[in-house]
Amino acid sequence: MRNINLFVEDVAHEDFLMALVQRLANEYNIKIDIKTSSVRGGHGTVITELKQYLRDLQRYKEGLPHLVIVGIDSNCKGLSERETEINQVTSNLGDLVISMIPEPHIERWLLLDSEAFKTVFGKGCPVPDQKCERGRYKNMLLNAIYQATMTPPIDGIERVEELVYAMNFRRMAQSDRSIRRFLTALQRQFRMWQQTSS
Repeated sequence: MRNINLFVEDVAHEDFLMALVQRLANEYNIKIDIKTSSVRGGHGTVITELKQYLRDLQRYKEGLPHLVIVGIDSNCKGLSERETEINQVTSNLGDLVISMIPEPHIERWLLLDSEAFKTVFGKGCPVPDQKCERGRYKNMLLNAIYQATMTPPIDGIERVEELVYAMNFRRMAQSDRSIRRFLTALQRQFRMWQQTSS
């Protein structure tokens, strides 16, 4: 059993990661136990809380998880800048941490696979552009769900698990470098676990 802790910016990241990690665990035939910590309050709060969270984790070395995934949007700062911030906070944990940094927001990732969107909602969605504007992709997601279902969505993440299970990760990785970077790191970790358990 591999213990995986998720430390994420909000519920959208949590729902996406829970589904994605479980899907990969199933594909690689790895038993996992996932614990989540979701922070509210934006980027500054996330980094501050991450420092405290990691201090608490390190106090109990015997209880360290096998992997910590930190999920935070790039928020137009860029993948490299966010990665550097996370690495500065997590450097003493080495390979124990993988960061998930959607460019610029997680809602854009939910729109990347129009076929998966069609499978879940009954109608495809337009491929999202790559612009940095607060609320842009959340509004695009809500509009795409409404156009497909003609039912006003609550927050756009009600069916994230279904969407993640329908996604073609290879196609998504070809179209977006931030998800390619994350999937590559996570799949590498699952392959290593698979090799050590056989």
